[in-house]
Order: sequence, then structure tokens, then C-alpha cells
Amino acid sequence: MKIRSEYRLREMVGEQVAVAPGEAETAAPTRILALNASARALWNLFRGREFSAQQVAEALTERYDVSPESARSDARKRIGQLVPCGIIES
Repeated sequence: MKIRSEYRLREMVGEQVAVAPGEAETAAPTRILALNASARALWNLFRGREFSAQQVAEALTERYDVSPESARSDARKRIGQLVPCGIIES
């Protein structure tokens, strides 16, 4: 899977957000997703390249004091939320 290329990281009102501009031709709205510190770290690590849920889990265990099982569960959960939103393409 991969973070979709049209999303860009921006700062808005002191918050880091992922933004995909809307499309005037189709009247699609601009999409914005606020990112917490761990989400920003993962964004920076995996932006522009293919990755798996296992790689996300490994990055979480390297960066935070979390068990491998918890990291795998968190990675699957978050990816499961982002794929339907269209931020991650599989």
C-alpha cells in the first residue's frame, strides 16, 4: 500500500494536516485529515514508498514503548480507517 500522491502535509492553525485539494471539474471537496505526532512520524517515514502493515508496526515499536502485538493491532486499525477515506491506496 502507499499514501496517495495528491496528499500534502500542511500546517493549519498550528496543527499538521494531510490535505488533498478538491477537483473543480467533479465538485469533489478538499479533503483534510489532522495528524497527531505519531501519525506525522509515520507519514514522514512512509511517504512516497510502498509499505505494509507489518512495516508500520515495526516502526511503532522502534519509536514508542509498545509491544509488537499492540503495534500490529494499532497499525491494522489505523490503516483500516485510512483506506476507505482514500488516503492510502492498496
